[in-house]
Amino acid sequence: MLNYRFERAELADVEELAPLFDEYRSFYGQAPDPEAAREFLAARLQNEESVIFMAVAGEGAERRTYGLAQLYPSFSSISVQPVWILNDLFVTKEQRGQGLGSLLLEGVKGFAQGTGAKGLTLSTMTTNTGAQRLYEAQGYVRDESFFTYHLYF
Repeated sequence: MLNYRFERAELADVEELAPLFDEYRSFYGQAPDPEAAREFLAARLQNEESVIFMAVAGEGAERRTYGLAQLYPSFSSISVQPVWILNDLFVTKEQRGQGLGSLLLEGVKGFAQGTGAKGLTLSTMTTNTGAQRLYEAQGYVRDESFFTYHLYF
């Protein structure tokens, strides 16, 4: 069994993260586009618009990223506190069931708490029952009070 670590990504990690992020996008029905994935992640990190964490194993040339979590900052007007949006959480298919989702969720929780945030918010597809079980096992509560609306352009 591999020894996984939770690490915060830096700009230098984009080349390692891009294939995983592209696989994540494909999981949600997007056409593969490794270059767009790389450019998107690089821009988020360069502009300090998101914080990305990785589940990694190995050292040096043997190092490999098996999971990622991307957070975006936001705010709650009602509680007048910051909140983090857990927008992206993904673990490679071959590593699912090894505890990486929990590792990433526990890590981002600690990060968010350390920033003084009110909490974390996320959404997932209604058919993604595996992710729903993971989130609920980690203490996330499904919103039964509010509907979410989108206006796409």
